[in-house]
Amino acid sequence: MMLAPVLLFTYNRPAHTQQMLEALQKNPLCRESTLFVFSDGYKNETDRQQVEEVRNVIRSVDGFKDIRIQENAENKGLAANIIEGVTQLVNEYGKVIVLEDDLITSPFFLTFMNDVLNKFEKEEKVGHVHAYCYPNMGLPDLFLIKWTGSWGWGTWKRAWKYFNPDGEYLLYELERRKLTNTFDFNGSYPYTRMLRRQVKGENDSWAIRWNASLFLADILSANAGKSLVQNIGFDGTGTHSGNKNMYVTDLYNGKLSTEVSEIKENENARKAFESYYRKTNSFWAKVKRRLVK
Repeated sequence: MMLAPVLLFTYNRPAHTQQMLEALQKNPLCRESTLFVFSDGYKNETDRQQVEEVRNVIRSVDGFKDIRIQENAENKGLAANIIEGVTQLVNEYGKVIVLEDDLITSPFFLTFMNDVLNKFEKEEKVGHVHAYCYPNMGLPDLFLIKWTGSWGWGTWKRAWKYFNPDGEYLLYELERRKLTNTFDFNGSYPYTRMLRRQVKGENDSWAIRWNASLFLADILSANAGKSLVQNIGFDGTGTHSGNKNMYVTDLYNGKLSTEVSEIKENENARKAFESYYRKTNSFWAKVKRRLVK
């Protein structure tokens, strides 16, 4: 089995980066995998010391087949860094596994990702692999859905070609084809609003554009039904972090099956997502979280 390269994006969180790498090193496939690290440059003098601390962490890491580090002299920002890094690696290797510095992985994360990337390598209807799962979803070990997540994911060169960085065009197509409600899981989560904000320059999300790009191309994601990833970034230290615990899930430490009965969207998964979003993203759920905060 040809293993996909692992691409890690870091910025200014040395403690998170250390935890992330220590968890990844517990994967049996770690020693057979090549790790690429893209370390973004600091925005200002305030961040300079932490960026240097992160670089000290990644320079000292071992346990991989090979480690290649790119240290940006200037700050590119996460979106530009990810788009550039993923494009570079899929063009060279044909596929990639992508992680950020605030993600803790299961010992079987790399096994799952590589198994699924190899399984669907030539399946044009599948363009994305995702190893995080919302808590208590009751879904099979592997399910297909028209939605992409960004917490421990992978893709192929053949699928990345669908990525369109032009959010304005993506928004136009969603509205023209009257797909916004479906894109938003029957209005239960504001993905269209996120895209609209990206167009207005109110966020710089690459992930919402990737989600919309594959959605419009009618391409599925192969997702883990038990989470092999935990996000530890909701502690106020990250650019897009906050104090949220609704995404906290138990880390599954077993090996997942990669069997699916057919190449089509799992309707139960779409309903489960909608139900979860309505429970966590409703007006009253937001009021409760604000009161607790």
